[in-house]
Order: sequence, then C-alpha cells, then structure tokens
Amino acid sequence: MLCAISGEAPQVPVASRKSGNVFEKRLIEAHLAEHHTDPVTGEDLSVEDLIELKSPRIVNPRPPNLTSIPSLLSAFQNEWDAIVLETFTLKQQLAQTRQELSTALYQNDAATRVIARLTRERDEAREALSNVTVTGKGAAANGDAMQVDGQALPEELATMVDETQQQLFATRRKRPIPEGWATGDDITAFDVTTSSEPLYPGSSAVSVDQTGGLALFGGTDGVASVYSISQQKVVHTLKCGAPVTTATWWESKAVVATSAGVVKIFENGEELAQMGSHAGAVTSISLHPSGAILASAGADKRFMFYDLSTFESVSQVYTEAEITCCAFHVDGMLFFTGGLDGNIRIFDVKTGASMAVLETSGPVRAISFSENGTWFAVAEKGSNSVSVWDLRKQAPIKVLDVGGPIDSIHWDYTGQFLATAGPGSVSVQQYTKASKSWSEPVRKAVPARDVAWGASALSLVALTPEGGLSVLSAA
Repeated sequence: MLCAISGEAPQVPVASRKSGNVFEKRLIEAHLAEHHTDPVTGEDLSVEDLIELKSPRIVNPRPPNLTSIPSLLSAFQNEWDAIVLETFTLKQQLAQTRQELSTALYQNDAATRVIARLTRERDEAREALSNVTVTGKGAAANGDAMQVDGQALPEELATMVDETQQQLFATRRKRPIPEGWATGDDITAFDVTTSSEPLYPGSSAVSVDQTGGLALFGGTDGVASVYSISQQKVVHTLKCGAPVTTATWWESKAVVATSAGVVKIFENGEELAQMGSHAGAVTSISLHPSGAILASAGADKRFMFYDLSTFESVSQVYTEAEITCCAFHVDGMLFFTGGLDGNIRIFDVKTGASMAVLETSGPVRAISFSENGTWFAVAEKGSNSVSVWDLRKQAPIKVLDVGGPIDSIHWDYTGQFLATAGPGSVSVQQYTKASKSWSEPVRKAVPARDVAWGASALSLVALTPEGGLSVLSAA
C-alpha cells in the first residue's frame, strides 16, 4: 500500500470510507484540519470517515549505496558540496541586493534634494515676481505687488460663467445665419477696395468693432488709434506709453496691450483704466463671451483674468512655457493658451485648473474658435497650413494648405469662413456644411500681419506690414 499523498508506504495507514484511498494518518489529518476535503477526489471528508488499517510493521532495508563507509563518505561529500555551493550563491545574492538597495537609497536622497532645491527656487522666483512692477509710463502708480496664484474666480463671476455657458450652448445649434450675411459668391468677389497710408510701423494686430466701421491698432512708438474705415481717417489717438503688442474691443471701448506688461482701456480717446502687471510683454488678450471678464497672457508664462466691473485682477495662472496666444472658448467655460513649446493648454475658467494639453508640431502662432462650439483652428509658426481641430476628439480633422506662412486666423460669426493672413497673401477657406467639403473662394497677394472681419463678413480688414490698412470687399 502506498499513501495517496506522499507516494510512500504509510507507517499508520488509514482509508477513506467514501473514496477508498489509502493515506498516511498524520498527513491526512493535517490536510483535513485545513481543507476538510479528500485530497484526491475533492469530496467532503472528515476524520470520522477514516478507517484505520492494520498492517505488519516492516523495516525498510537501507539503500544499497549506503551500506559501506566509502559510500557514506561519498554521500556526505556530495551533500557538503551542495551546501557550500548554496551558501556561496546566497552570499552573492545578498551582496548584490545590498548594492541595489544602496543605489536606490542614494538616488532617492538625490531626487529629494533636487526637488527641495527646485521648490525653493520656484518659491523665490514667485516671490521676486510678485514684487515686480513695470517701470516707466506703463508702471502702476502705486507700485502694488500682485497676488500670486489666485486661480479660482470669485463666486459671482463663476456663476456668471455658468449662466453664459448655458445660454450660449442652448441656442448655438438653433442659431440661423443672420440676414444679409456674406455668401461664398460675395467672398469670391473680394478685392482690395481701399488702402490707407502707413500709420504705425511695427503693428502686429488689428481689431474691428461690432459695427464694422472702426479699426483699432497701434505700433512700436507706443501710440494706437481708432481708425474710421468708411471715412479713412483716425478718429482717436491713444497714448499707450509702450509699444503696442495687441488690441481688441470691449463693446465701444478700446482695449490695448503693451510690451510693458499692462493692458489699457480707452473710451472716446481717454484712458479709462490700466490693468495687469506682467513681467514682460503682453502677447495676447481675449474677451469672455459675457463681456465681463478680460484675459491677458504674456511672455512671463502666465495669464490673468480681470473683472471688468472693477478693473481688478481676480485670477492668474502660471504655465510651463511662454504664451504666444490665448482665446476663450465661444461658450466661455474653457480657456486656451498656445505656447512657444508647441503645446495648446486647456484650462477651466472658473477654477484655473488644467484640463488637457494638446501637442502640435511647432510653436503655436494663433488660435481661433468656430461658433459651432466644437471646432477651432490652429496656426503654427513657419507652417504653410492651418489645422482644424475637433474639441471632442482633441485631434486635427482637417489640414488646409494656404500656400505660405500664416500670422493670423479668424473665423467669421457663422463658422462658414476662415480668414488667414500672412506675409504672402490673405485668403479665405470656406466650409460647406451640406456637402461637408472645404474650398478656397479667394486668395489675394496682399501681405498682411493680421486680418479682421468687417460687418456681416462683407469685408476683410488687413493690417499691412508697413502699419497701414487694406480693405478687401466685393466691388
């Protein structure tokens, strides 16, 4: 008889009443104490189900190889050699483990020291930046230090952001094309109808008000102007105190950003307010769809939100790269920045929290949102094409080749036409929803640094490299 567990002859054999298998008593009892099952069949089994078998005691003979002194010495020698080899292997593994542990502890200590040093340097840099004030005419009169990392918006502004998003999102899909809006045929007939003399050399941005009759732009001499397109003359001259980097409209008020790191607001030619304290040039500004919040982004890797009811900074967020452009989403819940490192960063407007990072192939030159709420166009520095991205997929869905470098892009209000401007030409890309196709109704060899749509998209206002304006419209 052989034990079903050990495979050897049992000293105290027992058999199972259920399966009839034979076991060594001490082995099966130990098994039943833990598992309560037959180790062979898996059936339930208890000690009471075991029957002790009677068998004569048999002395097992010694193995033939251990019946002499030389064979015993040989067995002992083999056992000793095995033990020595195992001990050597264990010592070798122990030494290797100690070495790996020492290296890991050293790396951990070094990483901790680096993190501590970087944290200290970051805190010192932020502290120094918080006390920076821009000198010269653009400096704040009181020299107050800015607040650092106040990311979340005040409750009343956060509520306003929610209300604006709900209102715009609910009506966006049902919004009809306004009566009298330009068609593809109108765009095809565009040509240069009027041009102004160079006014502000070095100008890089132009903005047209809601009426389409006034253009706002400025130059490196620290002067901006409100220019009447129909009268072809300057209506108001705005003294900005530093080279103008970008501009936009807030209702009927002119908003101008400068290389001194400040944003100025003018009304009827008079300075109404000054905001911001960027440690460097303001590279981009954007107005929230509600008209209650203005954003400025700068070369100091941060953007700031301002409450336009008080002209105070209410939030600012640091990013990982110099910001080259920025824009609010058309529903107002998200804020996009384009970086010199080629990344588009998406932030929650209410909290300032980072939502996503989208990678492009080069420094981001411009971002513009379509009014459909899901598409946005991206121009990269040095690229001859515009990428149209789908916000839902967070990936490009169309690449439009415009035949030359691009400095500026702007969708029209209906999301049908995308205007591009560059040193080689001004062009318009048209999307036809019915056929889901793209076309290029017009491309004119008009060098431009920026472009803006006129009233009802019936004209384009191009900012020339010499600092003048060229108006393209149907003859």
